[in-house]
Amino acid sequence: GSQINPHFLFNSLNSVYFLIDKNNTAARASLLKFSDMLRYQLYEANGAQIPVEREIAYLEDYVGLQKLRKEEDYAVSLTYTDKVKGFLIEPLLLIPFVENAFKHAAPDAEKNNFITLQLDRKNGEFIFNATNSKGREKATDPFSGIGLTNVRRRLELLYPGKHELNIRNEEHVYKVEMKLKIT
Repeated sequence: GSQINPHFLFNSLNSVYFLIDKNNTAARASLLKFSDMLRYQLYEANGAQIPVEREIAYLEDYVGLQKLRKEEDYAVSLTYTDKVKGFLIEPLLLIPFVENAFKHAAPDAEKNNFITLQLDRKNGEFIFNATNSKGREKATDPFSGIGLTNVRRRLELLYPGKHELNIRNEEHVYKVEMKLKIT
């Protein structure tokens, strides 16, 4: 595809940043998060494996932006144990699951809506869990079609025989558990 000149892009973002009133800290903060995510996608997610810490920082930025955007009441938590560090993973591996959780945690007035993201490391495995509440109208499988097919294909290619993906579509919750053997 056509290439965007990253320098032009970041200079533009910088200009926009300074146009935003100093008192509008939320807008400035979200622009910085966005800029961080973009930098990560452009420079770090270029095929090489990256430290898991960078992927977590990316997820934190993403979750932060989503929290700013969501008007609805969501309890969103992203937690990880102190063991989740010091190893490499494929970049942007977790984001499809996280995007999916936000897209399908349907606001349901009578219910507590939640998105829970948990990362852990046990017995040489990196464990990622994403759980989200589901509204009544979302009877179909939230993570269906092309999205899931792509994720499965990517896991097969990048972690052949070294991954496990369990997806449970229950009545009120949707759960994804992914395990990767790491060295």
